[in-house]
Amino acid sequence: MPAQHPNILFLCTGNSCRSQMAEGWARFLWPDQLNAFSAGVETHGLNPLAVKAMAAQGVDISRHHSKLLAGLAHISFDLVITVCDNAALACPVFPGPAKVVHHPFPDPPRLAKGKSEQESLALYGLVCDEIRKFIGHLPDILALPR
Repeated sequence: MPAQHPNILFLCTGNSCRSQMAEGWARFLWPDQLNAFSAGVETHGLNPLAVKAMAAQGVDISRHHSKLLAGLAHISFDLVITVCDNAALACPVFPGPAKVVHHPFPDPPRLAKGKSEQESLALYGLVCDEIRKFIGHLPDILALPR
């Protein structure tokens, strides 16, 4: 019987951008090593510039949707990664056996405020790259074989 893959949750405030990017990268980079999910303490809808930034990297998150943490209560997580300070404050103690890691990323909508779409997309791309680099190290964090 094959070993069960670890369940990873990326938690953010509105599950619209950073957590969605992290889920997308985890599914893209480690499809056979882990099960990736994302959620928010609120739902803000999927950010269209996040979708474009990920598509520019060859990762399609266009079918993702913004989810509340409560909607994933039936899943036992091995690792929860809070990707913004607000989520870390909202969930200082996560129920269950999950290891919780706080790794905040810059907020693309905040960075892009007042910028053109082209400038905004470049900023989203920078955060997208930063998230990809972090996700590339998930097997090390989980002590999984590569």
